[in-house]
Parts: sequence; C-alpha cells; structure tokens
Amino acid sequence: MSDQHSNDSGTSTTFRLADVLREQARLRPDAVMLRSGGRSDTWAELDNRSNQLAAALTDAGVTVGSRVAIIDKNGPEFWELLFATAKLGAVLVSVNWRLSPAEMAGICRDAGAVVLVVGPEFVAAVEEHEASLTEVRQLVAVSGSVGTHDRWPSYAEWSRRDGATDPRVELAADDVAIQLYTSGTTGLPKGVMLTHANLSALLPDDTNHTGGEAVGAASWEMDADSVVLATMPLFHIAGCGWALAGMARGAETVLEREFDPARTLDLLSGGVTHAFLVPVMLQVLTTLTTQPGAAGRDYGRLRYVVYGASPVTEPVLRRALETFPSTRFCQVYGLTETTGAITQLEHADHDPGGPRAHLLRSAGKPYPYVELKIVEPGGEAALPPGQVGEVWTRSAQNAAGYWDKPGDTAAAFPPGGWFRSGDAGYLDEEGYLFLTDRIKDMIVSGGENIYPIEVENVLAGHPAVVESAVIGVPSEQWGETVKAVVVRHPEATATAEELIAHCRARIAHFKCPTSVDFVDVLPRNPSGKLLKRELREPYWADQDRAIS
Repeated sequence: MSDQHSNDSGTSTTFRLADVLREQARLRPDAVMLRSGGRSDTWAELDNRSNQLAAALTDAGVTVGSRVAIIDKNGPEFWELLFATAKLGAVLVSVNWRLSPAEMAGICRDAGAVVLVVGPEFVAAVEEHEASLTEVRQLVAVSGSVGTHDRWPSYAEWSRRDGATDPRVELAADDVAIQLYTSGTTGLPKGVMLTHANLSALLPDDTNHTGGEAVGAASWEMDADSVVLATMPLFHIAGCGWALAGMARGAETVLEREFDPARTLDLLSGGVTHAFLVPVMLQVLTTLTTQPGAAGRDYGRLRYVVYGASPVTEPVLRRALETFPSTRFCQVYGLTETTGAITQLEHADHDPGGPRAHLLRSAGKPYPYVELKIVEPGGEAALPPGQVGEVWTRSAQNAAGYWDKPGDTAAAFPPGGWFRSGDAGYLDEEGYLFLTDRIKDMIVSGGENIYPIEVENVLAGHPAVVESAVIGVPSEQWGETVKAVVVRHPEATATAEELIAHCRARIAHFKCPTSVDFVDVLPRNPSGKLLKRELREPYWADQDRAIS
C-alpha cells in the first residue's frame, strides 16, 4: 500500500529530516546540541551516535519504510532514533507512554513495528503483552534508575557500532519520517504520517513560503545562541516539533524527562531563552512563583513562551506577564495532522483588560502560507466571516494521511489538499480564528486528546450501567475534564467512585471520568440521536466557548 495520499500541496523541497543534524554537525560539531539528565551531547556526538544506531537497525532488518517504535519518557535515545531512522528512510513511531499497557501494545501492532525500544519504567508493561508483538524482531531496553532488563539487550551496547558512517539512503520529500498516534472518533488510535516535506514546512526558514518574511517558528527568533526548553512529551507534535524548530537553527535543547514545576522555574531563570508550555503548566508555574523563596528570580534571558492546546485565561496570563515581564507570549493552534501550529496569536494581541482583550479567546491568525476556511458541516463552500462551521485548512504541513486507514484518510483529507479539523469555529472580519465547539466529541484535558466513545465503551462493560454519555466540562486546572452521565440499572447501587475505579483499571487514568452524574434518561432527538450538546450546556453556560 502507499504510505501517503496526495495532498495537492505542490511542495517541492530538497529537505530531508536528517539534514538538520548533518548541517549543524558540519557547522558547529563541538557545540552542545542536547542536555538531558546531567548528560550533554554535541552535534558531532549525536551525529555519530545516530550513524551507529542506523547500522544496528540495519542489522535488525530495518529498511526504507520500516517502523521503529519507542516507548519511553523524554530522553536522548528518542533523538538518536529519530535521526537514525531518518538517515535510513525508516519511520519512527513514538508511543504515548501514558496509555495502558494494552493500548501501547496495540499501537506497536498497528504500526507493524519491527524494532521496539523500551524505557526502564515500561519494561513490565511491554512484557505483559510481549507475546502479541509478533512483528517485533528486536526488543531493546534502555537502562535507567529502575534497572536494566536481563532478557533484552541493553540499548547502549546493542546500538554500538564503532566506525559506522551515514548510510545516506536516497529519499523523496513525500516519504514518511515520523508517525505520531492520535485517537480517532471511534476511540481507536490512528497513526498520523508526517513526511519530510511536512517537517520542512514546519521548521523555521525565513525564506520559506513568504519571500523573506519571518513567520511561524522563524518569528520566535531562535538561533545558535538560543537555549530551548523541551518539557512536553515527545510523542506529541508539540514536543518533538518544538524541539526540532530550535535544532534547525542550531539552538541548544534542554530536554526534561517530564514536567517538574520547581525544576522548570530553575531552568527558566537559569538561561533558557525559549519554552513551549501548555496553559496548565503556566498556571502551576505562576502559582509557584508566589510561594516563599520563589520571588526575586531573574527571568531576563527568557525571550519567548509559546503556548498551545488551549487558550490561556486572563488571570493566568496577567500573572505570567508579571512573572516574566520581558518575555514575549504567543499562542498557537494546530493538530498532529497539520504538523503542529498553523495559526498564531502574536504577543501584541495579548492585552488583558485592554480594548482588544477579546482576542485572548481566539487562536490568532493563520500563517501566510496556510489557508483556512469555515465550512458548513456536510458542505465544502466557505462561510462568510462570523458564521460558525467546521475549520478546514490547507498547507504544505497537512499530513500524508493515516497509516493503513484509507477510509479515515479519505474522510479527513478531502480532495484539493484540504484537512477537516473536526473543530468548529469562525473567522472574524480581521481574519482571527475563534474556536467555539468541536465537531467531533473529542475532549482536550491538559493537552491530552480523549474520545468519549472509548470511555463509554469501558463503562458499558460495568454491569450497573445501562448507557452513558461522556462529555467534557470546564476545569480551571486542565481546561476541561471528563464527566460521565450514566443511566443505572434500576436495582443497581454502583457509586461514582466504583465506576471511576472500573475505568481506571482498563484505560489510561487521564481518560477516566473525574466525576459521574446519574440520570434516569439521556436526552435524545426524535430520531434517537444522543444530544450531548444539551448535556454540556449547563456546564459551559458561563464560558466563552464550549471547547478548551
């Protein structure tokens, strides 16, 4: 089968993902590329490590188009694997480690991964489903504080190939470089195929798209003197794409295994120049700065904070602007299928309490090379400003489609190079995008995508549940959180706590309800369709928008 559909983007590029590492290793071989967990790697060192790893992967049977998976928290191994697979023409599959063991194994099977690299915290989870991973030819364990694995080879030893050279496999721009999984409307994960051309459009090149105007990542003023904090998980485009944007400019990346608020404040006051944070992180950080001993820090080197996944509230933004007075804030909106950001709310539009404060509820304007149109569901024609419909987008960043899911690809990527976002919104007269609701029922909690049907299927397995509807409700901390509205069997006495525990035993905790309401009947229209909007309305009545 073909790895991609035609997105009609007309993209022509000589860029290949491995060129990021090759070029910087040529220009500044001895400069630090990556700091992680007390370890530092220069550009030349990581270039050499990726060459060695490419040789090890070749010995394991990896060829052009092969899928190589990693289940681990943020670490240098991800970058070694990403550039090694890019040099070979293989595809890295970064698995969401927050999923349940069964879900992680399901992604590895779906991708047909032939090599699986596993972090120390996840060895037991993979062992639980090891027998089902029939296509995996090589399991490799990354050593760590939890200990090493005695049956699988150690990553450091297995990947060592002294004297290995860059294989320089010839690739096309539309070849897939990385496969990131996002849940589908059925709750089943879908592998989003991002090509070398997609990543080229994402990465900051002042001359890309606009004849010299700095837009997108280029507008964040990253350069070889920048220090970029990467604390978002690398299985998200917001994690790996953000770090790649800095790497393409020769910036040093400070990679945190996971978000630690106190540690993050230390780094933000310790020389970091650029950070990507979700609003819940900003909320935690600005609260922490008010604690005894946290005041008086100097954040003068922090030039940009880019945030996304949800808009920032005015109180959090006010505290952030006070905490980081010399920092420029930008909000971005995008999806995995768009290789990340396609719109941006500039720092100048962050004006809490001012005449344009309403723009804080927008997602900003599309980049000049990005087309947006608002389409009435079921149609294709663009609606006029102010009218709500589904957000469609077209640019060179639109993914090649979903791995091995031609039906889903055809539905989401209609002819003409467009992508149907599934988000509802409108464009105002100035071209600012305002998101109002979600065409799909997806819930975004703390930056994680959650599909109600998956949670509803789990609840259906409980003997006390007749039927349920899962919705997102506002959460000050997470943007929105999961609520289950449940109809119980007449004789059942199951409690909310029991149903939440039932879910937690079967799916990742972040997907599980944090509250349960019991009702006698769920609202439906005359044709029997469940009216989730009616269930959501009381909770979102005082909110500006019914999407986090």
